[in-house]
Amino acid sequence: MRRTGSEPRTARSPLRTRFWLALWGLIWAAAGTAGFALAGRTGWAVACGVLFLVVTADLLFIVRHIRQGPHYQPGRDVPPYEP
Repeated sequence: MRRTGSEPRTARSPLRTRFWLALWGLIWAAAGTAGFALAGRTGWAVACGVLFLVVTADLLFIVRHIRQGPHYQPGRDVPPYEP
């Protein structure tokens, strides 16, 4: 089936990029939580801990969407959805 949408033919899903950026953020949030906790900055440690939890949840959703396959990452053989 031929594509009729306006997207480029070489379009790729941003999920893998989101995964690596979220992993980078997870590392920094964990380091920030530990660093601020050791420095005695409780408020900043809590803020980084909350950020750590948010990034962890985001990573779980990203991995779930990657594993669901073509529905969330359509290939060239999947026609675009009707608006």
